[in-house]
Amino acid sequence: MNLILIGPPGAGKGTQAQRLVRDLGVPQLSTGDLLRAASAAGTALGREARTYMDRGALVPDELVVGIIAEELQGERARGGFILDGFPRTVAQAETLAAMLEKHGRTVDRVAMLEVPAKLIVERIGGRRSCPKDGSVYHVRSAPPKKDALCDLCGTALVQRADDREEAIVQRLQAYDRWTAPVVAWYDARGLLRRVDGTGEPDAVYARLTAALR
Repeated sequence: MNLILIGPPGAGKGTQAQRLVRDLGVPQLSTGDLLRAASAAGTALGREARTYMDRGALVPDELVVGIIAEELQGERARGGFILDGFPRTVAQAETLAAMLEKHGRTVDRVAMLEVPAKLIVERIGGRRSCPKDGSVYHVRSAPPKKDALCDLCGTALVQRADDREEAIVQRLQAYDRWTAPVVAWYDARGLLRRVDGTGEPDAVYARLTAALR
């Protein structure tokens, strides 16, 4: 099955994608993870992408599409995929459709997780991560055992630049401007399923899987 999870930053796409990976046996292709990996590796693409990510701006299409094209043509995505964070613009959606069509493939379903902006600011603003091992915590819902220190290695936790409130607001504005039209694009093609993304992850997942049936 070829799925797309769409929704504003902090809607829980990554969490729900991991559950779908477990149950469907297909890989999660997260543009955020792929871009951060490229940034950490210090590649030219990663360095350029970082300048946009730190401002809470959308990474340009040409930087994102190249990574996704490579992943979709790879061996691990041959049996299906779950796209998380892509496409974010109508242009990307059109490019994705063209890429898949070349290989006789299509998108089967698009699930949109809907979460109020106020809750998103609380979710993202409370994130803290370990710069050494990548572990992620939340000051309210998943705090570390020792204040501001990673449970695994004891390294001081940090707040990513794009998790700060001013960056979150900019990310939401970018979503409203660029990504919301993608919702209408897929809805017009009968692929969109809207899912309430509030509440506990188990409840969200139950609603998500029901919508995908």
